[in-house]
Amino acid sequence: MEFLHGFLWLILSIVVLKLLLTKRKNLPPSPPALPILGHLHLLKDAPLHRTLQTLSNKYGPMLRLRFGTRPVVVVSSPSIAEQCFTHHDVVLANRPKTVVTTLLGYNSSILGYSAYGDHWRNLRRITTVNIFCGTSLNLYSSSRTEEVHLITQILFQSSNGGFRKVNLNTLVVDLLFNVITRMLVGRRWSGSRDMFKTLGTVMLMNSCDYLPLLRWVGYKGLEKKLINLQSKRNDYFQELIDEIRQKKYSKGERKTVIEPLLYLQEAEPEFYTDDILKGIVMVMYTAGAETSARSIEFAMSLMLNYPETLEKARKEIDNIVKDRFIEESDLPKLSYLRCVINETLRLFPVTPLLLPHCSSEDCTIAGFTVPRGTTVLVNAWAIHRDPKVWEEPTKFKPERFEEIEAGKEGFRFIPFGGGRRVCPGANMALRTIGLTLGTFIQCFDWRRVGPELEDLEEGGGLTVPKVKPLEALYRPRSSMASLLSQP
Repeated sequence: MEFLHGFLWLILSIVVLKLLLTKRKNLPPSPPALPILGHLHLLKDAPLHRTLQTLSNKYGPMLRLRFGTRPVVVVSSPSIAEQCFTHHDVVLANRPKTVVTTLLGYNSSILGYSAYGDHWRNLRRITTVNIFCGTSLNLYSSSRTEEVHLITQILFQSSNGGFRKVNLNTLVVDLLFNVITRMLVGRRWSGSRDMFKTLGTVMLMNSCDYLPLLRWVGYKGLEKKLINLQSKRNDYFQELIDEIRQKKYSKGERKTVIEPLLYLQEAEPEFYTDDILKGIVMVMYTAGAETSARSIEFAMSLMLNYPETLEKARKEIDNIVKDRFIEESDLPKLSYLRCVINETLRLFPVTPLLLPHCSSEDCTIAGFTVPRGTTVLVNAWAIHRDPKVWEEPTKFKPERFEEIEAGKEGFRFIPFGGGRRVCPGANMALRTIGLTLGTFIQCFDWRRVGPELEDLEEGGGLTVPKVKPLEALYRPRSSMASLLSQP
């Protein structure tokens, strides 16, 4: 009996001590939590970014939550986001390790989810030099241009001169898969898109990460499904690498993204393993195709609802580009098209909570303590719609960006994140989005399928899909008929 009393006093003492220490640490405000679940019960049917915005409106721009066993801090103001991406950039440079990133991300070794350190720095350097720098982007510009022009020819030939309905979601996703595959291996896409079905919700809100017991009991067979999916992806990525490996290529003439990676492998095979190369290929597909396709789809949906915006963008293109197809080199001159893209990314950032960060040590942000091992989510969606920093924040108004110098938007506009883990593919994404939108606007007249406005409801998850895929009516512009009819 005395042992039981002593044990209970020990447990009570630990609980009291923990409460005192927690109070002394001055943690951010938090809603009431449930045992074991923490705040998971608050995350209902609405997309997570909307739910977190509602909670932040009630408890403040820096919110503390507990998802099962994992502490989480949500940031919803530009000033606090600036602290995260400047003063505490190194401390928050890590990523939380999850079931999905472990099983699908080659044990969390890919660029987006690798731990901060030498491995990540090396991956960042080689992807920047070989894929995302200006020189490399220019090298593969013709592939993007040819694929976009091929799509316009297909649309032109299918139209018979009148208005015709097209599923823009399918069209644009196919376009992006072809663009990425041409950059990687020099040919068009021929695989199955089922390998890249969105896993956004699973990646961001996987119960097995927050309640480990569920993983032990094989919750819904998730781990088995992920292993099977990774096996299919791995085989496909290996085929692409082997395809280039078996070709005879000259080191002085680079035609594909995979070629220079194989040169690196020859020089340092112990680091540049096939798994490292396959991880880079995976990032190209999962981050390069899906995200840009969704931004194009939302931008077209918005312009169909605001036809005056579409007409203004068209007049700018006609005045600058005139009697030829738009090219990537024209994009810096098309300032209003840039405003349309920025306004789309403001209202519908493709990763509304960005990629999650993880604190490597205790730090103090906005006067609050963020303990080591805390997952930090920056709610870009909420920041982009904050009425304190944006006038009429829910209205589609591209003209607002005419008053802001490009690149000077600050931390109130962070569609690609910030700090050292900012998205390295931002420039490639903006080029692809701009070229595709500009070509669609230049070559075709567009209408909604019906009189009602296009549904702009967004789904949830790590990346935001449009709940209702976009279908629209298009017709070739008479002024572009001669160009479109050319082979």
